[in-house]
Amino acid sequence: MLSEKLLGKLNEQITHEFYSAHYYLAMASYFKNEDLDGFANFFIVQAEEERSHAMKFFEFIVEQGHEAIITGFKDPKRNFDSVEEIFSLALEHEKLVSSLINDLMALAQEEKHYPSISFLQWFIDEQVEEEASMSKLLNQIKRVGEQGHGILMIDRELASRTFTPAAE
Repeated sequence: MLSEKLLGKLNEQITHEFYSAHYYLAMASYFKNEDLDGFANFFIVQAEEERSHAMKFFEFIVEQGHEAIITGFKDPKRNFDSVEEIFSLALEHEKLVSSLINDLMALAQEEKHYPSISFLQWFIDEQVEEEASMSKLLNQIKRVGEQGHGILMIDRELASRTFTPAAE
């Protein structure tokens, strides 16, 4: 049985995950408008991943015998100035999500709720991967700059990314 505090934080995480999906869709929209369809694809796939993360939290809460509470959230930023800005913001956002997941893990450990600890470990590992991916792309963008062939090569590479649901 989940405590009210842990249940509340898990439900809040659903909102954070859905917000992340919308934030990444706003970034994808910017790239579509800039005719950088590979970058747009990258963030569309990112949005799908975030929605799937929200649903993992949803299912976990329900499996624990509780109601998953779905709430609204603020509008995501949608005005961006550059490719580098977007990847800087995306990395910053992933670090925020990591801190939220880490706080959830700390609470689950404090309460000795072992099902939550086991469940959250996947997200801890996932966030290491997410931060590394954003950081690598940000570094590549800084290296090649935003004008010329380098950015188009990265765009072309990102066009091939597809969404693969996480293994259960």
